[in-house]
Amino acid sequence: MRRYSYTEGLHDLGSGCFAYLQPDGGWGLSNAGLVLDGNDSLLIDTLIDLPRARRMLDAMAAATPAAKQIGTVLNTHAHPDHTGGNALFADSLIIASEATAEEMRAIANGPMRDAIERWREFGETGAFLHEVMGSRFEIAGLARVYPNRTFATELTLHVGVKEVRLIKVGPAHTQGDTLAYVPADRVVYTGDILFHQVHPLASSGSIQAWIDACDQILGWDVEIVVPGHGPLTDKSGVRRMKDYWEYARREARKRFDAGMSFDEAALDIVWDAYRGWVDEERIFSNVNALYREFGAAAAPIEVVFRLARKYRRGRGAA
Repeated sequence: MRRYSYTEGLHDLGSGCFAYLQPDGGWGLSNAGLVLDGNDSLLIDTLIDLPRARRMLDAMAAATPAAKQIGTVLNTHAHPDHTGGNALFADSLIIASEATAEEMRAIANGPMRDAIERWREFGETGAFLHEVMGSRFEIAGLARVYPNRTFATELTLHVGVKEVRLIKVGPAHTQGDTLAYVPADRVVYTGDILFHQVHPLASSGSIQAWIDACDQILGWDVEIVVPGHGPLTDKSGVRRMKDYWEYARREARKRFDAGMSFDEAALDIVWDAYRGWVDEERIFSNVNALYREFGAAAAPIEVVFRLARKYRRGRGAA
């Protein structure tokens, strides 16, 4: 593939496909996509808050007149760093999988939002979320705008005459993860199925389904892969994500069978192949998720975030 710089802003991938990147791809710094043909447009994800969404929209409109009026929006999954800007597109068609739409409402009305907005009341969970997101983005009090069209498993859109295939692969990272594949341009927008050079974050889904989603992408004719976080890549980045999960599962299983706790296992596993990846503290969440799949009771989020906060501070990332 052509080598693209990893800089903040809009990147032209050719043939009416664009990526909007936000280095360094860590907590809250997600990517988005734009597909154009003629006067039709599809925006893929809307970032974490309105200021960032407006900045993205301004960059898109400056690059091409067709982006001045976004006709259709896709939310690849439910997490607020990919849906927070939806309020700017309330008059557009907003599409998501049924599972994503349901999970978006659960998140908006659940304890995690309270922990971000009233973080002082939520102990280690609130303190950690404030450090990695709440203090950096304008998310308190943000109005939530939900999808107004949903689909169960697959949906084919047409942006002008360009075909875009939406394929639900969750539960993986979340319950309803969706890939957006543009076959004619050999481009796929992965949402958070792919974290490239960034540690992934196991959430409410399935690690095996995540690995299967990587295999699905690897089976397509794809040249450019736009990850949910991190720099642009090709299939090599997808293979690295698959390898990460297969390695983590294999090593965690050994330690689970040996009677180690999930946090002991996370620290005992050798992560050298992934040194330099952003947000290494997610190893606790990821191993906790694997232990849950092995049959252990999941550790409370308060415990996981306390460990992550300590680890992050120990590495000098306050």
